[in-house]
Amino acid sequence: MCGIVGFTSNETNAAPILLDGLAKLEYRGYDSAGIAVRDGDLSPKLVKAKGRLKLLSEKTDGGTAIRGTTGIGHTRWATHGEPSELNAHPHTTDDENVIGVHNGIIENFVELRDKLIRKGYKFYSQTDTEVAIKTVDYYYKKYGVGPIDALAKTMVRVRGSYALAVMFKDFPGEIYVARKDSPMIIGIKDGETYVASDVPAILKYTRQVYYIGNLEMARLTPGHVDFYNLDGDIVDKDLVEIDWDAEAAEKGGYEHFMMKEIHEQPRAIQDTIASVVRGEEESDLDIDLSAMGLTEEDIRGVSGITIIGCGSAYHVGMVAQYVLEDLARIPVRVELGSEYRYRKPIIDPDGLAVVISQSGETADSLAALRAAKEGGMKTLGIINVIGSSIAREADHVLYTLAGPEIAVATTKAYSTQLVAVYLLALAFARVRETITPDRYHGLLKELKTLPGKVEKIFEDNERLQWFASKFSSAKDVFFIGRGIDYGICMEGSLKMKEISYVHSEAYAAGELKHGTISLIEDGTLVIGVLTQNDLYEKTVSNMVEVKSRGAYLMGLTTYGHYEIEDTVDFNVYIPKTDEHFTTSLAVIPLQLLGYYISVARGLDVDKPRNLAKSVTVE
Repeated sequence: MCGIVGFTSNETNAAPILLDGLAKLEYRGYDSAGIAVRDGDLSPKLVKAKGRLKLLSEKTDGGTAIRGTTGIGHTRWATHGEPSELNAHPHTTDDENVIGVHNGIIENFVELRDKLIRKGYKFYSQTDTEVAIKTVDYYYKKYGVGPIDALAKTMVRVRGSYALAVMFKDFPGEIYVARKDSPMIIGIKDGETYVASDVPAILKYTRQVYYIGNLEMARLTPGHVDFYNLDGDIVDKDLVEIDWDAEAAEKGGYEHFMMKEIHEQPRAIQDTIASVVRGEEESDLDIDLSAMGLTEEDIRGVSGITIIGCGSAYHVGMVAQYVLEDLARIPVRVELGSEYRYRKPIIDPDGLAVVISQSGETADSLAALRAAKEGGMKTLGIINVIGSSIAREADHVLYTLAGPEIAVATTKAYSTQLVAVYLLALAFARVRETITPDRYHGLLKELKTLPGKVEKIFEDNERLQWFASKFSSAKDVFFIGRGIDYGICMEGSLKMKEISYVHSEAYAAGELKHGTISLIEDGTLVIGVLTQNDLYEKTVSNMVEVKSRGAYLMGLTTYGHYEIEDTVDFNVYIPKTDEHFTTSLAVIPLQLLGYYISVARGLDVDKPRNLAKSVTVE
């Protein structure tokens, strides 16, 4: 949520770079934007705009209308206070001594604001960010300390999560940052220094970055950065090279990032498999456990697995539960990251908590990871971002290789997470000897065929686009399936809701008669997913039940089940694969369906309303 950029140099004008960086962070979700630049000892220039970034760009003539070699920028997603220019960042003290931007939530901002009011401060906005900026100013002036000490005192006083970037009047050409739980990276190249809340913002300028740690601060000067802990002591950091190609964060000729990322799934799946699977011939194929940091002794000692995720990552967990329990014969529980701590779970210290997150910064999942660790569980993160908070704090990590995902609605990150849990299930099954060696090698061979089979599904795009146009005015859509198919339905329903704003629900097909069937009316679209042979006939029976009540049926099944055409009004076929892996194929038409309906409704596919890519606040 929200986006931060910052830049300092000795010569280069900051504003165009700030605007360019903010444009790369639009996918995070926002409702207003602003920048502030300083040019030596001259008064700072603040420009804000409600709405899309193009309005801010027009106000500043693409940044060329305001001069300054040091600046900070922000795209705001409203939490405290309505979307408005007044509430937009950056925020400043009345004397412009401290100017800053902030991601996250200050939980005790009311208490801090009341104290500052007693000290003579006045407030012009409804935001917690203005409170944070004026708290920094208060400590800076009261104690006569430097910026780092003022930030440290603020961090001790503030409760909540934040990434904070501030400029001080007394230190032109410098930016000071602080972090607790919200992501932030710092890049350096050729005498210039950048700060941002995510990699795409600065990828065009540098691939040499530092990851600032939790409860750490930094001082940015042109071409240099120093890191500090809460005691004000210098902290050593290693530069990390981002191996993403800058073009990976561009549309590459596609109308939307989402469609580009849908078509990048074969490569992302292939890369993720190749990162841990060794060997060429079927009998030589094996999973290299060192990639996860798990030993065979660790795997044998696991009593059960708890999978934690939010949104699509939770849906991956639902599929993983079926696959892991069937192949590895180990108990699996799937938990919503936002609910895990508050349920006061009984934590088994011999269990393994698997936390799934694309960004590695999902606030609820990170908090759940910490709770599991406090309870004595070993933890494994399935993460797409190297150096992210969950990746650093988990005992073991399995990286997905999706590359940068810009569209808010996840596609390729979801697909690589699925592959990661398949690999985890096969590794557990082999070590715990719940499948034969031949079965293990055969499943790995089949896993490697998935990228080509995904490519095959794209040949049906035009039919799906036609069907989507037919139902672009739908008010309600139901997805039904059993077993793994129910897990697929959950993700398909989410895609429909989040980008096309069509109300949809995923139901375990056997639950229809327990209430849901009363919602079926003439013309209601019901999408049945039927990829599990043992459950095929039962799901067909459920589809017949809703058809008799007026439903319009779409059936999604594998090649060979052509008799489905006697039941459904529209059919989609996917290539055959092992039934444990069908989610990777069946989800593709559902992603495309959500996309095409959104386009047909004239909506902003990549930036759906009220949603953000990385949910870094609770």
